[in-house]
Amino acid sequence: MSRQTALYALHREAGAKMVDFAGWDMPLHYGSQIEEHMRVREAAGMFDVSHMAVLDLAGPGARDFLRRLLANDVARLQPGQALYSCMLNERGGVIDDLIVYWLGEGRYRMVVNAATRDKDLAWIGEQARGFDLDVTAREGDALIAVQGPLARDRVHGILAPADARAAAVLKPFHAMAREGLFVARTGYTGEDGYEILLPDDDAPDFWRALYNAGVAPAGLGARDTLRLEAGMALYGTDMDEEVLPLEAGLGWTVAWQGPEGEARDFIGRSALAARRGDPALRRQVGLVLEGRGVPRGGQAVCAAGETVGEITSGSFSPFLRQGIALARVRGEPFSHCTVTIRGRPVPARVVRPPFVRHGKRLV
Repeated sequence: MSRQTALYALHREAGAKMVDFAGWDMPLHYGSQIEEHMRVREAAGMFDVSHMAVLDLAGPGARDFLRRLLANDVARLQPGQALYSCMLNERGGVIDDLIVYWLGEGRYRMVVNAATRDKDLAWIGEQARGFDLDVTAREGDALIAVQGPLARDRVHGILAPADARAAAVLKPFHAMAREGLFVARTGYTGEDGYEILLPDDDAPDFWRALYNAGVAPAGLGARDTLRLEAGMALYGTDMDEEVLPLEAGLGWTVAWQGPEGEARDFIGRSALAARRGDPALRRQVGLVLEGRGVPRGGQAVCAAGETVGEITSGSFSPFLRQGIALARVRGEPFSHCTVTIRGRPVPARVVRPPFVRHGKRLV
């Protein structure tokens, strides 16, 4: 039986189409995925992302452990700052992608994907042996993402005055923690906004207050097209345990050196170093269709008369009004290609993601 978030009843009241996602009953849309998508690009939308797993790590060994566990380096963090990273296996494949926050004094908070929660916890528990820290999977909390050009102002209007003032001065990829409230200036849409963690008991009233402030609910469908326009990878689609971050457009998340320029030793480093700079390594590109059609995962990408790769994520872009995709390809760089859609080649232009950020076309 699927699990339900603290906001499940409100989704039902709003007429959401519910689907199973990683063992959770989640809203796919509330009537029109395209309208929800455009509200986030033009105003403000809110997503129930309480299915994501939140882990707290604390103890004298937490910093050293995370420096070993993650390909990016938590030594770069200041208190309250966030870091996006991949967690790799020894082969350099991606076990999960995640965000980690340094809360100060040996305390970190990590947000991981719902579908990989159990796998992540098992891996983290295994790797934590010998380090002095405790790992706690938080339960009883809701996570609400409020995104869009008006999102922050709408949130400030419903927070307590002191909390609103503290949130208003947060820089991107920073967070503030209060008793019963965690507000992070992060997101997965390519727009500004917050991701807000609060107790399950407080979540329905908070959701209602956002709605009354003019924030429209949006489902997983719009979240997926928004993140694709923003060029953000999706675990299990654009990367997995057989894909190196260097092949998934995530080379920028690998911190080869520490703050003092010293070489770092993290899980998967040797495997990545052996492939670094390899001309045979696959690479991620963005595609904008120049013909009619909707690109989907698994479709072949062809250039110079041969198949050179495949789509990993593809969809119709509501903002650009055309098909866009992320693809993993090999061989010499090329500027144009075709995507095989229903047996026919559709021309496409090769671009560097993102496609859209902060309400602006970038390709």
